[in-house]
Amino acid sequence: MNPAVVLPALTSILALVFAVALFDQWRERRGGFQLIWTLGMIFYGVGAGCEAIAAASGWNEPLYRTWYLTGAVWTAGWLGLGTAYLLGKTRFGYCFALCLFLAGLFTFLVRNKPEYAGAGTLPLLYFIAAGLLALAVAVETYFANDRWPILAAAAVVGATLLSLVLMATTTLHAPGYAVDPATGAPVATLFPPQLRLLTPFLNITGAFALILGAVFSTYVFMPKHRVLAYSLDPNQPGDEFLFNLLIAPFAIIVNLAASLPGALQALLAGRLHSRVPATILIAIGAFVATLGDTLSRFGMTEWFQLGKFLGVLFLFAGFLVSIEVFREIRIPFTSIRLSRTRHEPAGAEALAAAADSADATDDHHGLRGTARG
Repeated sequence: MNPAVVLPALTSILALVFAVALFDQWRERRGGFQLIWTLGMIFYGVGAGCEAIAAASGWNEPLYRTWYLTGAVWTAGWLGLGTAYLLGKTRFGYCFALCLFLAGLFTFLVRNKPEYAGAGTLPLLYFIAAGLLALAVAVETYFANDRWPILAAAAVVGATLLSLVLMATTTLHAPGYAVDPATGAPVATLFPPQLRLLTPFLNITGAFALILGAVFSTYVFMPKHRVLAYSLDPNQPGDEFLFNLLIAPFAIIVNLAASLPGALQALLAGRLHSRVPATILIAIGAFVATLGDTLSRFGMTEWFQLGKFLGVLFLFAGFLVSIEVFREIRIPFTSIRLSRTRHEPAGAEALAAAADSADATDDHHGLRGTARG
């Protein structure tokens, strides 16, 4: 069997099965994040499916265009948007605002690279739009308004629609596709810079949001040992708030590392909330998939397909582990259960509630309600 066909085919099948499971969950619970992740996984599966078909029968222009939009442009952005809606009632909005800003900044900084020649003032416009949206998300988060994911949706949906317009108006030189001559993996060299600049804009925002959102949820649900204290209470003096906002990422990382021994003890005692291992797996999956895409952008395409397969494998495993997401595993759209109704281990909910209460001490609005919607 040809690995160039089998690996993306398996990736596509797994991603589409995952999408069906997510959509079935959305039908039951009507969580917006489930529907958004469904779209993200459909794009993931279609992009990988294009690679499998091309490896088996050769590339053509429609296949190449479909691959680029679904796999290279849309997937990460929509998965990250799903995370924004999952964590919409938390202070994660600050993190999403940072992701947006960094995406716009990167788009602006790479404007002088040869592959983006001819983009004109578009990188600056992308940067300004990202900066304004990031500021709006941060302000909404500061005032504890859970409407900030709507602004995140405006960024992702707007970029998605723009990519459709740009793709429809783009003429590709013959033969209508481009691949790495060494590995046969598709590359984006035929597309105009206006369209190619949307890739880092959506991928940086989406991938960072997915990874950091998983880490954030891990921190929330694990029993904590706080080494560094911080507060994001908006009622504190402005200078104190800004200082706490700056140190919050470092405090969370340090506190998370210091809490790992306690989390391991809770796991061995059977009292660890399933969200902790689930979100760790999701973070690993998002990181591996992002790493494969990043290496591909720098010409190392030999790891591209493996990264995508491992990425969706870890993502799916993370969601299956989460009892909160998959309380029962059954055949989608039927009442046929493949497992009994699952419940969190005895004591897990109490540990999570205790961590929630402690968070409220550090932050008036705190991290309460995270990932429970």
